[in-house]
Amino acid sequence: MTEKTHYRKAFDSPYLSSADIVEPTVLTVARVTLEPDRTKKTKDLFNTAWFAEKELRPGEKLKPMILNATNSKTMKGLTGSAFIDDWQNVRITVYVDPNVRFGKESVEGLRISPFAPEKRVLTPDNKRGWENAKAAYRRDGNLSQVLSRVDMSAEHQKQIADECKGPAA
Repeated sequence: MTEKTHYRKAFDSPYLSSADIVEPTVLTVARVTLEPDRTKKTKDLFNTAWFAEKELRPGEKLKPMILNATNSKTMKGLTGSAFIDDWQNVRITVYVDPNVRFGKESVEGLRISPFAPEKRVLTPDNKRGWENAKAAYRRDGNLSQVLSRVDMSAEHQKQIADECKGPAA
């Protein structure tokens, strides 16, 4: 991660851009909608990905991402469906490609990796992740949100439930 400011941050786009992504980033597509251009520069409709995560980094709101034709084809490949209605709860890796063709120019652009990100395995050894999972369990009454991002053994799932019901909860 860098502390420097990308020059494109000054243009404050309502969409995620290459200025926002400093390293390949795993995100969860909550849903994709077909909606008008929020910049109001065109009357075009865009496939727009909305994410389950609320922040890109602590204190930095995560914006929706326009899915151009290339990224839409990648989503079709990852989900096995050509319908944006089926592109829900999909984990993707977003990265910056420095050589995206835009007209006759090469520019930086966002790309979605064609490979689904691997889920990490959560165990009590990962103190921060474990505490976050317990907080999610207390909030939701289940681990479905946690399990959409990480793998966890049945034994560890029971352990979290027990720890949340115990006297320390």
